[in-house]
Amino acid sequence: MAGGEGTRLRPLTSNQPKPMVPIVGKPCMEHILELLKAHGFEDVIVTVAFLPQAIRSYFGGGDALGIDLGYSVEESPLGTAGSVKLASARLDDTFLVISGDALCDVDLTRLVAFHREKQASVTIGLKSVENPLEFGIVVTDDEGRVERFLEKPSWGQVFSDTINTGIYVVDAEVMKHVPTDRPYDFSKELFPLLLEMGRPIYGCVLDGYWQDIGNLEQYRQANFDALDEKVRLDISGIRIRGNIWVGEGVDLHDLDAIEGPAYIGNYCRIAPDASVGSYSVLSTSVTLRERARVSRSVIDAATYVGRSAVIEGAVVGRACDVRAHTRVHEGVAIGDEVKIGAESVIMPGVRIYPYKEVETGSHIFESLIWESRGTTRVFGKDGVTGLVNVDLTPDTAVRLAAAFGTALKRGARVVASREGSPACRMIKRAMISGLSSTGVEVADLRVIPAGVGRHLVKSEGYAAGFHVGISTSDPEAIRIQFFEQPGIEMTPDMQKEVEKHFTRGELRRVAAAEVGSISYPARVRESYANDLLETLDVEAIRARGFRLVVDYGFSASSYVLPLVLGPLGVEAVAAHAFPSEGDGGMAGGLAASIGQAKRLVPAVGADLGAVFDRAGERLYLIDEQAREIPVEQALLLYLSLIGSSGRTGRLAFPITVTSQVDRLVEGTELEIVRTRASLPELTKAAVEDGVVFAGAVGGGYVFPDFLPGYDAVASLAKLLELLATVARPISELVAELPAPTLIHRQMPCPWALKGLIMRVLNERMAGRDVDLTDGIKVFSERGWAQVLPDPDEPLVHLYAEGETIEESEELAAELREVIEEIEQGEAAAARS
Repeated sequence: MAGGEGTRLRPLTSNQPKPMVPIVGKPCMEHILELLKAHGFEDVIVTVAFLPQAIRSYFGGGDALGIDLGYSVEESPLGTAGSVKLASARLDDTFLVISGDALCDVDLTRLVAFHREKQASVTIGLKSVENPLEFGIVVTDDEGRVERFLEKPSWGQVFSDTINTGIYVVDAEVMKHVPTDRPYDFSKELFPLLLEMGRPIYGCVLDGYWQDIGNLEQYRQANFDALDEKVRLDISGIRIRGNIWVGEGVDLHDLDAIEGPAYIGNYCRIAPDASVGSYSVLSTSVTLRERARVSRSVIDAATYVGRSAVIEGAVVGRACDVRAHTRVHEGVAIGDEVKIGAESVIMPGVRIYPYKEVETGSHIFESLIWESRGTTRVFGKDGVTGLVNVDLTPDTAVRLAAAFGTALKRGARVVASREGSPACRMIKRAMISGLSSTGVEVADLRVIPAGVGRHLVKSEGYAAGFHVGISTSDPEAIRIQFFEQPGIEMTPDMQKEVEKHFTRGELRRVAAAEVGSISYPARVRESYANDLLETLDVEAIRARGFRLVVDYGFSASSYVLPLVLGPLGVEAVAAHAFPSEGDGGMAGGLAASIGQAKRLVPAVGADLGAVFDRAGERLYLIDEQAREIPVEQALLLYLSLIGSSGRTGRLAFPITVTSQVDRLVEGTELEIVRTRASLPELTKAAVEDGVVFAGAVGGGYVFPDFLPGYDAVASLAKLLELLATVARPISELVAELPAPTLIHRQMPCPWALKGLIMRVLNERMAGRDVDLTDGIKVFSERGWAQVLPDPDEPLVHLYAEGETIEESEELAAELREVIEEIEQGEAAAARS
């Protein structure tokens, strides 16, 4: 009997039948089928009603279990007896009826033998329970013959503690009494009728374990009982230390991190310092990141638990994404494919239904059934970013690339490149497959910096390009950058077009003869280097005779920069030069690279040190005295050198960059252009007429005469050109720059309040000197302050700049107070 909808088990049964809920890694019904097989039952009919395909697709014909499995589908509710009557064509002899959603290990062979011994028409499996109120009571005489039935009695009607388990042995001939024109039930209608007719109905008290999985607490308890071996089940995996079961392919650094009893399913990954407490059940492919902890919880397959997250006494469905520092409390039940943002707290007893998204930093006190902050946004401020095989799987990458290809013309040419890790290779190849399926041709540059791909788009007339790299914020996250002609970041309009095709599934699929081709262009690095050298004063750089320390940060820039530095006569000492398949370069990251460069610069007497980020896009500088140049001052250094070189033109900066850039260009032929605070907007502005430089705080610089995008190789080469005619050490130049006073703070802000805050702020600032290029920037005699909503997270950014750091902090605090006042006013209005 597998037609149960399991409403009291929701959200676990919102999108799957009740018999399919997992018990220690297997659907409950699979344990029942294994029990049947063990007692010689090999011809099984499954009655299905709610989501029948979920059961059919999992079990098929029963070959994997060694039984013959058939199905009988209820198109409308027929009751327990009615559903069996529907399958009566195959029931020509005595048969057993058993529930697929009640866990048990009872002796079915003894039950059948009892039935035959008593020559009964029906034998009911009985079980003694402490609280019979939720079940049907069966009263029998000393011989086991049933005297009366009582469905879900009150305590005043309790005359026995033996309840009906829903396990019956039935002679086929009694099914002729079941009508076919209406729903009909075994215990409520058929059995009382047979009793009234004087037919022999017996009850057999069963030994062993039996547990109805009727609600979430019973579901958790059934898993715990399996771990305690109160029920005899065939639990998969290797048994170690007595009460810990570990499946195949588990990635576990320290067995001491697991406290028994516990079940760790196949291919789970338990990161260092993560821990699995007692009575934990982790199904297949569950990931626990560093310092995560799970205890007394059941977590279904493919769920991801982020760093320092804690799940205690909860039930979590399939393919959920629980982000870092989240706390999930006792009694919580989370459905399939729920995403819980970082630093969220899910309070005791809350239920979250499938496919919901909980904002970062949320405190959830009430169940989420209908509410969801669903989003159609695919692109974030840094392209498309996601955890490998969690958010960003190969099939997601194929669909994303197909959406990208659909937004382009058939036959368009696209450049593809990647960083050196195997994860980047996997996603890039998936992307290429998706693009080819739409009739787009791909030029695969393999491992190469994104700048080389951008250059090919610009110089060879490719329609667009993409680069797959490791996220700067998380080594297990992948970042996919997209760019279009002439090498700029993908524009917001194009992003929306790709998102439209991705979310709607409206993808162009071409015929076999029109599938896009893949090519591997030759000498792209040499072409890039030659074109860059043509934009430089090579002789001036050679005459200066620079000596550098270059830490590549394991970026692919090590394949390109030597082709530029050689002709420039630059002597370079390199570190962390080559990307590796093992990706050892992840350890330590940017901070380790900067530390290494600071040690090398004085050791070799270098003029400066240059450190590349992993993507080969951002450049970090060390002066000859082994001091790191802050990124704020590095931007001003470029600007100062451009101004002193006598160049003319326009300079593009985001609206959030320091006002000191305006002061530095006073008295020069340079003009400042402000853009919105996004890389696509900055690179779009960089290709406008007359723009000679663009940049933002963070080590990213753009020289549009060569390439309209961040590129660390070009940035370093251009810096050498600017320094070549200045016969002074770089430390002196930096010392003359103004000290930075710009501060940046973040403030949590619910998505629902972002629009309200910006509207009220705009109303309150009416009549004042305000810039609305991006967010709200308010000027005063003391300086300026700006509020900017984050596009990806439930927070707002506060920027402020005064003459001193103290004044900047005061300006930011004043703006924060206004925002808090608005939030508190909205909260008070909601309570009233």
